[in-house]
Amino acid sequence: MPDSCAPTTRTRVVREPDRAVYDREAVYKILDEGFICHVGFNVDGQPFVIPTSYGRAGENLYIHGSAASRMLRNLDSGIPVCVTVTLLDGLVLARSIFNHSMNYRSVVILGTATAVQDPAEKLEALRSLSEHILPGRWAESRHPNERELKATTALRLPITEFSAKVRQGPPIDDEEDYAFRTWAGVIPLETVARAPVADARCPPEISAPGHVGAYSRKR
Repeated sequence: MPDSCAPTTRTRVVREPDRAVYDREAVYKILDEGFICHVGFNVDGQPFVIPTSYGRAGENLYIHGSAASRMLRNLDSGIPVCVTVTLLDGLVLARSIFNHSMNYRSVVILGTATAVQDPAEKLEALRSLSEHILPGRWAESRHPNERELKATTALRLPITEFSAKVRQGPPIDDEEDYAFRTWAGVIPLETVARAPVADARCPPEISAPGHVGAYSRKR
């Protein structure tokens, strides 16, 4: 796949186009750092936006859930889907309320999702979901059994029609407001992992493995 994706009429960033990003690797970096995506779809004229976890394997995004999930059943019917991921990096405090903002990185993916039928790919999809959240955990945990696999639906969404939008840097005030006597700047925000807390039924001789004790969301 090409490194960059020419925007379509649906993914071209119109508002503040200078913040648009169409580079595939930059989009992957945002996706790989996020935890939650929001899945938007329409059923019988009623729009829904559902938050869920996800994983990426190459050029595909995977989401999963119960085989009885209304969202997954409807998406597998071929209806259009919009998936978004947003990372909040900071609060931007300007001199005027109008120019307050946020530093962020966001991705929008459009397309249609398909249920994974091949057992090997389904297991790989679940592995990618696990490794996306906590790299190294798949190797140290019990893998899904046949009953659990049957009760789970995994959907594949090709990352083909997408765009990202990024805002970074200090506040941008109107020139006359720079003389206004108030503090302006950025409050950086980030997801920070604290020390792991063992389950009460975890034997005391089992210490937290490296991928747990040294966990960090930065990729």
